[in-house]
Amino acid sequence: MIHDLHEIGGWSLIAANGAVGIWALLAHRYERFRGRPCWIAIGIAQLIVVVQTLTGVAIQVSNEGLGGQHELYGFAAFVSVGIIFAYRNEMRDRPYLLFGLGSLWLMGLGIRAILLV
Repeated sequence: MIHDLHEIGGWSLIAANGAVGIWALLAHRYERFRGRPCWIAIGIAQLIVVVQTLTGVAIQVSNEGLGGQHELYGFAAFVSVGIIFAYRNEMRDRPYLLFGLGSLWLMGLGIRAILLV
């Protein structure tokens, strides 16, 4: 059951972060894409990363781990959310660029993690 949830979460992480990454990069370039809906979508996509990490930890605690490199990429995604958030003040004049590229980075980590299973 938890493995199925983790697999669905992985694909959700990839799709959500890919979509908001593109949306945020469009918002960086075109003002009509900016606003609250974009920020809500970014928050949801990053929340999926946190939930995905928690399900991965639950799998690991139950001694049914998926493998060292898979777990490394999952942990890297979790840490990346914090790093992206930490850089928001340094890039306050380009927040959509930061979160757009950061979301695409998270998508890439998700793809790599899934390929290792």
